[in-house]
Formats: sequence, C-alpha cells, structure tokens
Amino acid sequence: MTELIALVGIVATLFIGTVSPGPSFVMVARMAISSSRAHALKAAFGMGVGGVVFATAALFGLQAILLAVPGLYVGLKVLGGLYLCYLGYQIFRSAKEPLVVPRTNGERARRSSESFWLGLLTQLSNPKTAVVYASVFAAFSPKSFTWAFAAALVVLVFCIEAGWYSLVALLLSSGRPQHAYLSYKVWIDRTAGAIMFGLGIKLVTEAAKH
Repeated sequence: MTELIALVGIVATLFIGTVSPGPSFVMVARMAISSSRAHALKAAFGMGVGGVVFATAALFGLQAILLAVPGLYVGLKVLGGLYLCYLGYQIFRSAKEPLVVPRTNGERARRSSESFWLGLLTQLSNPKTAVVYASVFAAFSPKSFTWAFAAALVVLVFCIEAGWYSLVALLLSSGRPQHAYLSYKVWIDRTAGAIMFGLGIKLVTEAAKH
C-alpha cells in the first residue's frame, strides 16, 4: 500500500510538470507543424527515454549527488542553457528558409533518427527537469522499495513523457496547423527560436548567480 501511494503521488506530480509548457513542448510542437508527424513522434519517444534516464537517476540518488556537489548543478545549467541557445539560434536563423521535403527513404530514416536524438538531448539539457525528478522522488519514494516498484515507476514515467508529447505531435501535425505554419513560417520560427534562446539565457544567468 505504501508503494502504491508513493507511485500515485510521483506520477500525478510529474504529469502536472510534464504538461507545463517548456523547451520540450516548443521543440515538439514546431517539429510537428513544420516537419512531419513521424518526426515529431520520434522526438516524443526521445522525450520518453529522457524521462526514463531522469527517473532512473532519481531512484539511485540524483538529489543527493546534486546537494553534495553544488558545482555539478551549476555546470549542468550552463551546458543546458548553451544547448538551448544553440537550438534557438538555429531555429531563428532558418526562419526564412523554405521547407525541404526528403526525397529518399534513406534520408527520411536518417532525419527521423535525428529527431529522436534531438528530443532526447532537449529533454536532458534541462537541469530543472533533473531537479524536479530528484525532488519529487525524494518527497514521495519510500525509504526502501522493491524492484517491481522501480520498474513500474520507470514504465509510467516513459508513458507520461512519451504519451503527452505524442499527443502534442498528433494534434499539431494535422492539416490546419500545418497550413497556418506555412502561412506565417517566418514569424512562428522567429518566435519559437526567441523563446528557446531566452530560456537558454535564463539558465545561464541563473547559473552565474550561484
């Protein structure tokens, strides 16, 4: 019963955090509208794998490590912020470039694979996500737990992360959103790029205050 209560608490809290807009949402939403449903779903799968990485780390003491080595958290903030700035710059810079549709199956497969890694790296680049996972797990997890509890938790985390972003991908990859994107591509890309860049700057400046 204790493990079930802990499981419900962790899953409910993480779900609320997942559906809150952030860098991952911006990236998947833009990919769904500007690229294809398949690419956005691959990115969503990468988000799910990223969630599994954080969940596994949290189960084995991520919070304790961050508290013991404060410089590690600062370093993660800087690296994550710089990566988000890079993504934002790339999106902003390519705002005026027309969309290029892959011509071969090999190119489609290659770019689809890149979408997965982009989703994974975007998820892992956000140190606040790591802190949220560590804090939530520390607050709700029992002092000792079974392997069944750990396995169920990891599976549920993947379902939350990948499921939510897959829903975003499916909803925003339909015809009407894509038509709207093509009509206002320059301004949508510039806005998305600026938001991503701004989030990166925020992380870096926060790290500088420590």
